[in-house]
Amino acid sequence: MKTVQECAVNAIRVLSADAIQKAKSGHPGLPLGAAPAAYELWANHMNHNPADPVWPNRDRFVLSGGHGSMLLYSLLHLFGYGNLSKEDLTQFRQMGSLTPGHPEYHHTAGVEATTGPLGQGMAMAVGMAMAEAHLASVFNKEEYPVVDHYTFVLGGDGCMMEGISSEAFSLAGTLGLGKLIVLYDSNAISIEGSTDIAFTENVQKRMEAFGFQNLLVEDGNDLQAIGEAIEKAKADLTRPSFITIKTQIGYGCPAKQGKASAHGEPLGEENVEAMKEFLQWPSKEPFYVPQEVYDHYQELAKEKAETEAAWRVMFAAYCQEYPEMDKLWNQYFDEKAAEKLWEDEDFWKQSEKPEATRNLSGKTLNYMKDLLPNLLGGSADLAPSNKTNLSGAGDFSKETPKGRNLHFGVREQAMAAIGNGLMLHGGLKAYVATFFVFSDYTKPMARLSALMKLPLTFVFTHDSIGVGEDGPTHEPVEQMAMLRALPNFHVFRPCDAVETAAAWYSAVTSQSTPTALVLTRQNLSPMAGSSREALKGGYIIDDCEKTPEAILIASGSEVELAVKAKEALGKEGINVRVVSMPCMDLFEEQSPEYKESVLPKSVRKRVAIEALSDFGWGKYVGLDGASITMKSFGASAPYAKLFPHFGFTVEHVVEVVKEL
Repeated sequence: MKTVQECAVNAIRVLSADAIQKAKSGHPGLPLGAAPAAYELWANHMNHNPADPVWPNRDRFVLSGGHGSMLLYSLLHLFGYGNLSKEDLTQFRQMGSLTPGHPEYHHTAGVEATTGPLGQGMAMAVGMAMAEAHLASVFNKEEYPVVDHYTFVLGGDGCMMEGISSEAFSLAGTLGLGKLIVLYDSNAISIEGSTDIAFTENVQKRMEAFGFQNLLVEDGNDLQAIGEAIEKAKADLTRPSFITIKTQIGYGCPAKQGKASAHGEPLGEENVEAMKEFLQWPSKEPFYVPQEVYDHYQELAKEKAETEAAWRVMFAAYCQEYPEMDKLWNQYFDEKAAEKLWEDEDFWKQSEKPEATRNLSGKTLNYMKDLLPNLLGGSADLAPSNKTNLSGAGDFSKETPKGRNLHFGVREQAMAAIGNGLMLHGGLKAYVATFFVFSDYTKPMARLSALMKLPLTFVFTHDSIGVGEDGPTHEPVEQMAMLRALPNFHVFRPCDAVETAAAWYSAVTSQSTPTALVLTRQNLSPMAGSSREALKGGYIIDDCEKTPEAILIASGSEVELAVKAKEALGKEGINVRVVSMPCMDLFEEQSPEYKESVLPKSVRKRVAIEALSDFGWGKYVGLDGASITMKSFGASAPYAKLFPHFGFTVEHVVEVVKEL
């Protein structure tokens, strides 16, 4: 006779196998093998409340191996999250369902992060653990541990092979993130077969070198051993913990367990029946779960609700005893706090001299830091160059988690994912930074930022051939087009102090869209016509008196060039309008009437000017227009020589307009 705990574990397996079989698509291997570890964690060691999935002090759980999504959906259904019904499970991977192929944040209650690209969940979990450590250092008082929770992440061999996990775990060990616990589903199988074909290192020694506590569970079906390992991990608060759990992929399906074929395809009707026989499941009916199993999960859910209720009582007493902390808490969790900057004239002040937009960005950041005490971030070892250091705000470290300057080391991939984790946790406004050319290393994570609707800010400096002497390896001619191609992602390339302020205002007030600030190393002149209209993405920065015969459209450092070319053309009797286009994405969000007022369809002679690729400009210049852009990689020389070499001169702009 199976115990109720064994049946509760097998319910996860059965629901997962049935859903994947009905969909004729999915990954049964992970849910079948990791079900005991997931059940033991969620039932006995993790603080969460199905009735309140966003309780601030809940433990976080990230399924880094997002292909095993049915493991998570089965848990959420059995615990009663968000009324995720049996019908929802039957619609796994179907259009509009609450159970998409990979877990999606904001789509299904209880999903803490969108995962799927392997390793990214590991790095996002590191960000969540960093957020917990920082917020605990800010808010906790003696006898009032109002921020006191763990971050658990479950992943397999693929997650450990991806380089991003090593980047992130190296930093996690350095920072001593004692409340980060990694559950490693170690089944020695990948899609192509045994992991021995490509993955033979001693993972535990690697994690030991990173500074993790290593724990081993020899039998992935041994609930007691799994539970003891989790408790040992929770007890060591000086370092993160790594629990290797030896499992069999596809456990319970005799024809498939331990084989690569269990990973990414339905088991087959006969094999599902054989699995239910092997597990001594009481019914062959699809999606059948005994009532006593549902009752067991309901009792567990009640206990979880009591844990939150006790925290709520403590938090109320904390707010009464420390009203200043109550006020600060509300400030941290006020998503509209940054909107106060709109009325602040000093925030929008124009610079008095030519300055690089990276410098202007640094000044803006430091201006905001007191108004937004929850603003924190850093660079991939480039803060002095990116100008992202918050003066006097301290460095985040193992000894000083209260610091707001994050040092990611030379780890752009992990940095971007950790930034996502910081934002996913809640209560913080995070930014990450590197050179624009290295945005290549951040794109998979930036893509997830956009997909999850996380308003993470990316600061990218050294934005064009203006990098100069470093040469084509560091001149990001194609990066702008790549980022502009991302849905729900704002790419801002400002031309001066006012537009830089607009870029930051847009970033820190955004509720659901990440923003990239693309900034110069070289000095740019203050532009007389720049204004808060930059928040519309594109606007008239310098107009002519009559109907324009031509329109020059530019961004960033090329706006000044466009204004000077307009002046030269005006002397020859040619009426020209200059449009600054700091953010195409925002411009596209404006009304058709506004876009027509800026770029009237009747004016077909248009020239785009940008020291980057012309990809994407076609929709604005049309068939009758032209682009003065980069058609090749850059070169190594002082930037003052590179711009004329590649045609970015007043004379060339005038010539192109005349040809039109």
